[in-house]
Amino acid sequence: MRVRTVLAFAAAVFAVSYAKEADLQTKAKAIHSRVIPIDTHVDISPQLGTPAVDPGSEKSTARWDLVKMEKGGLKGVFLAVFVGQRRALDAHGYRYAYDAAMARFEAVHRLVEKSYPDRCALAVSPDEVRRIAKTGKRAIMIGIENGYPVGEDLSLLRKYYDLGARYITLCHSGHNQICDSSSAPEPLHGGLSAFGRKVVAEMNRLGMMVDVSHIAEKSFWDVLSVTRAPIIASHSGCAAVCRHDRNLTDDQLRALAKNGGVIQIVALGSYLKTDAPERRRAVMELRKELGMSGFGRGGETEKLSEKEREELQARRRAYMERMKAIDARHPPATLSDFADHIDHAVKVAGINHVGIGTDFDGGGGIPGFNDEADAPNVTAELVRRGYSERDIARIWGGNLLRVWREVEKAAARK
Repeated sequence: MRVRTVLAFAAAVFAVSYAKEADLQTKAKAIHSRVIPIDTHVDISPQLGTPAVDPGSEKSTARWDLVKMEKGGLKGVFLAVFVGQRRALDAHGYRYAYDAAMARFEAVHRLVEKSYPDRCALAVSPDEVRRIAKTGKRAIMIGIENGYPVGEDLSLLRKYYDLGARYITLCHSGHNQICDSSSAPEPLHGGLSAFGRKVVAEMNRLGMMVDVSHIAEKSFWDVLSVTRAPIIASHSGCAAVCRHDRNLTDDQLRALAKNGGVIQIVALGSYLKTDAPERRRAVMELRKELGMSGFGRGGETEKLSEKEREELQARRRAYMERMKAIDARHPPATLSDFADHIDHAVKVAGINHVGIGTDFDGGGGIPGFNDEADAPNVTAELVRRGYSERDIARIWGGNLLRVWREVEKAAARK
């Protein structure tokens, strides 16, 4: 009799728990359908919109594509015009960077104008994002990751703006002509360069958001001393939760809030949770074995032949498949860790200064939020943690659109 009683009690508890979770999922699904989820950072191939890289196909293996956006209810995304950093800060290096950037601009325009104009459209203002979202199409926006393609020619900022760019990540994982990077130990400029100050001023004048992800802490403080508009960190985490050079300290979070800006929390495991030494070792060995050093992001892929690109994609698929075994042995960061960063940023900076920028296809992707189709899981986790619909709307895009609008207003004031 006692065993039956225990089993009956356990069954009752399970039933109540199941019912609560079902109610939570129903609530989350309804909220997710009403807000405007926006991802501020996704990497793309310069072959985007061609048969080789078709974001409209169910066969796409990318973490971001139109199919996954539609499945996940994602309304808008910033596609990154990414250019790898070279050591040379000279005319030859700048020409390479310009050509690499233009290839990706062309890819985005090909996507929205030729490949899938019936499923997505380019948005160059916050109002256009909302208008496009109402039509059922996906709003495609452009950000430049790394200011290297600006060279030393401020007029290129206007050209990139006219092509649709609405933010620039000032640098990447190496110093450039604009500022020092967080990833390089020895400073080059001691923060923002004299030219970098002119870049920030011109971006303010044009109405382009200044993105401080990847930049050194001294560069961050220099930007705040120069800008007359709110700034963003398009794909970063919180240093207090996971110590990493790219994550923002609490002092930076408070300063970002005072500036009126927003940090977009990244879904990249190594910035969310410190990897165990065994996991780091296993990943490094796998990358070395498969020839995946740098993971094909060094800016040289434009020079590869079609056969070489196919071979690179095959290695990437093998890498992702074999990473499953490493993840099983050494669990990576999860959706819960991602939400912990949101919680911390909200606690320190405030609910009006936090958003989401995944870095999908540039390293981002964690269990529970592995691609854009998983976006509803984020909303469910936020509901589980007690966030209101208004709060979730801010985090999923409202805060970013507010910053963008304030940057436009600052530009209008001249």
